Amino acid sequence: MNTFAEPQNVSPELAKQVNQVVVDQFAQRVGNLCDLVRIQGIAWEAFDANNLTRSAEAIKALFDELDIFESVKIVTAKIGDTDKDGSPAILAHRAAKNGKPHFLLYAHHDVQPPGPEEDWNTPAFEPTLLNGRIYGRGAADDKAGVVAHLTALAALKEVAGDDFEVGVSLFIEGEEEAGSESFRNFLEDNKHELQADAIVVADSGNWTVEIPALTTTLRGVVTQPIEVRTLDHALHSGMYGGVVPDATLALIRILASLHNPDGSVAVAGLARSEGAELPYPEQALREDSGLLDGVELIGNGTILSRVWTQPSITVIGMDTKPVAVASNTMLPSASAVISMRIAPGDEPEAAAEKLRAHILENTPFGAKVTFGPHQGGRPFASDTEGWAFKVAKDALGAAFGNESVEMGIGGSIPFIAELTEVFPNAQILVTGVEDADSRAHSPNESVHLDTLKNAMVAEALMLLNANQLDRA
Repeated sequence: MNTFAEPQNVSPELAKQVNQVVVDQFAQRVGNLCDLVRIQGIAWEAFDANNLTRSAEAIKALFDELDIFESVKIVTAKIGDTDKDGSPAILAHRAAKNGKPHFLLYAHHDVQPPGPEEDWNTPAFEPTLLNGRIYGRGAADDKAGVVAHLTALAALKEVAGDDFEVGVSLFIEGEEEAGSESFRNFLEDNKHELQADAIVVADSGNWTVEIPALTTTLRGVVTQPIEVRTLDHALHSGMYGGVVPDATLALIRILASLHNPDGSVAVAGLARSEGAELPYPEQALREDSGLLDGVELIGNGTILSRVWTQPSITVIGMDTKPVAVASNTMLPSASAVISMRIAPGDEPEAAAEKLRAHILENTPFGAKVTFGPHQGGRPFASDTEGWAFKVAKDALGAAFGNESVEMGIGGSIPFIAELTEVFPNAQILVTGVEDADSRAHSPNESVHLDTLKNAMVAEALMLLNANQLDRA
């Protein structure tokens, strides 16, 4: 791993200067964000792919205007071993000078589908300013990350001037919300331009709108389809019920076995730990999640360990007879899709084997179980001792006026594991502009404007501080 001289703390004078530069640009950058939100770039086959091209072209134009990169281009890569191109991404590169660190700045410009229009209080793709927040699909996840990179680089250029020597590569992905199918090929195809000492992934959030955070742990994921069969054809439930087990009953028994009585995961041998110690009372969880009054929490250990560093299992889909067309019939087969989140310390393949072994051991009545192909993403735990982490943490504290904390995320960002594989010597910093009220992936997604401004200042300070470092 590349090492650099011990970074110095951000001076109050530099923090004040950068803050003023960002404030002066802020209205323009908010306008840039609103323009991007209006472009319905969704990387799902059911949506118009031309919008992703429009989005990529708009972002390329914004970074071209900075006039700092040797090149800014729109690039695609093949999906897996196919001849099909993935969604358009933006790639830019500026070499480091005089041994300074090189940063890779990542974000994504594609967004989630909006969902039902009636679930939104404002139009999903018309950015709306309310109560200090901008509402709209992608306003937080992750077009705010794109604009944060843009503003930080503009501030770096203005403040550093001719002393701008830190290297910067830019990778704005176009298919993160659709599974990053061409991601690995993109990294391999453009490895030379993407090589970096530190990678900033601007796709996460902060502890609160006032307290910044670096995301240091992410759970991995295993998605496992399962089919259960007990009969070779459907039967009349009155003629054979009570003696012949139907597939739905067998599936229900299997799914029920996946959790202990307290709701914790019953699959043996999975990694778990207590995780970070941050204040998160039960009432806050209830409000953030919308848990109904009287419904109990599940699992054991601290609340944050349960969502960050312990495994969880959710049944995310089931195929049985729909209620609307239910008849007195015993079904010969029933299916489900199981989503299992795994903690740092586990690997998807090993965890999937443990899940399948548990299911087979708990299959009732001699029912026949078939497993579909599983998908997996590795968990992540960051290096919190390196120079880049120190630079980022100090910059966040200076920008927000509150010391940065370390937090985890219960969800998964599988591509981060691919970054660590392709660039094993790079330190990875997971940052972002979201907060508990951002509602990424949900209706009424939004970004808090003060948090967005502070995130821009923090990234600029991080790059400026790194611009002063020499290799150790």
